Amino acid sequence: MQVEDYIKLPYTRIIQEINDESGHYFYGRIMELDGCQSTGDTLDELYNNLNEALEGYIETKLENNLEIPRPANQEAYSGKFVVRIPKSLHMRLELEAEREGVSLDQYALYKLTR
Repeated sequence: MQVEDYIKLPYTRIIQEINDESGHYFYGRIMELDGCQSTGDTLDELYNNLNEALEGYIETKLENNLEIPRPANQEAYSGKFVVRIPKSLHMRLELEAEREGVSLDQYALYKLTR
């Protein structure tokens, strides 16, 4: 595959609006490609910069004969996984969920997405 072929693949772009001591800007990264990231003052600028970063990332990998990860396939995930936790944590989460008036599953999802 060529650079152009990889760029057309549906990689996951994660965008974050930043307000910190350096000002207001947007940060983005390609989830599947470790280190492929950029910033921009506007969303359009970020999108263009992130596409340039993606192109450079892929060119470098191809030039060095390194593997390029493929985009994540959301259909490959069921949305279910099992986690073993200490009994004390299980009890605490169950009590907190009860206090909030939601199921343990709903409360765990809330905690995971924070």
